[in-house]
Amino acid sequence: MMYQIIRHTYEIMKPAAPQESGLVPAQERSLGLDPARLTGMAEDAARALLREGESANTRASYGSAMRYWAAWYAARYGDVLRMPVPVPVVIQFIVDHAARKADAKDTKGEADLVSELPPDVDQALVANGYKTRLGAPALNTLVHRIAVLSKAHQLAKETNPCADPLVRELLGRTRRAYAKRGARPHKQRALTKDPLQAVLATCDDSLRGKRDRALLLFAWATGGRRRSEVAAATLENLRRVDAKSYLYTLVHSKTNQAGAERPEDVKPLVGSAALAVQDWLAVLTERGIKEGALFRRIRKGGHLGEALAPAAVRDIVKERCAMAGVEGEFSAHSLRAGFVTEAGRQNMSLPETMAMTGHQSVATVMGYFRAESALGSKVSRMLDEP
Repeated sequence: MMYQIIRHTYEIMKPAAPQESGLVPAQERSLGLDPARLTGMAEDAARALLREGESANTRASYGSAMRYWAAWYAARYGDVLRMPVPVPVVIQFIVDHAARKADAKDTKGEADLVSELPPDVDQALVANGYKTRLGAPALNTLVHRIAVLSKAHQLAKETNPCADPLVRELLGRTRRAYAKRGARPHKQRALTKDPLQAVLATCDDSLRGKRDRALLLFAWATGGRRRSEVAAATLENLRRVDAKSYLYTLVHSKTNQAGAERPEDVKPLVGSAALAVQDWLAVLTERGIKEGALFRRIRKGGHLGEALAPAAVRDIVKERCAMAGVEGEFSAHSLRAGFVTEAGRQNMSLPETMAMTGHQSVATVMGYFRAESALGSKVSRMLDEP
């Protein structure tokens, strides 16, 4: 699917001519299907299934990376990007986007950081919307764009320049150079219990206030749901157990993209979170909504529309954090990070925490746990303890 996006959108490879597509001519249809060839309808249906089964975030991420590759290549080489991309081009891309010290011989203090991307090219990329700001991007962005190009070559069955030893060595040393300078991946602030309570206090009894309160608590209390999972939440998958509790079945997630039935995908919703969702369900019932999206767009006049988009979930989190005046940068992921961080702070069971969040990596969750328990460590207080 990623190859199709790259091929059709960026003209890296030309689509097959009609006579080479393998479609069954109209005059042959009455004779039955040819097992060696697909009909046009079958090809269209297969493409539709591939698109539907693929993550929208993945498509957007790959598309953005390849748009940037095409724009950068056109600006740098004055030509259209085609596969296979030569190894020197990939190396040039890395040195154009990796920040390094201006003077490698200078060991006294921090030298200015520079890259090889010409200023006029940098300005043109920003002016045309391919970059958000001048200068070298984050290391994660650079690595991601290399990974996307690598995947494109793999799917096209072309010689992969990103697997070349020179490229791999340069990327490895670039990571080490960033680490030596103390550069860390930028992370959004976690919405732990205290800042979350401040955010919830901004949600009044208005229609929007009830929806946002239910959304925030649903996302946080069911294990820190991702924004795509919140946007995809449906009434059909929410089951009331008693007056104060619900069970929500997570049908599709990052770790269960096939939608297999798994016990760990049933998430409890209790306490204040259950009450907030109950209030919102009452609103939906009053409007005659008994199926479909749980969290919906609110239109003018208080009309409830279609399901919220994942980006809208992010915007709600950012807007409510700004209203609450909590300091720091927040996103929808702050809810997930906040749940795991708070679990570590309160010394919750690691298996129970992972069962709620759906994390597959113990190392990832332990990172949150260790960070939050460090200040309370007895070992750190040995000098002062009697």
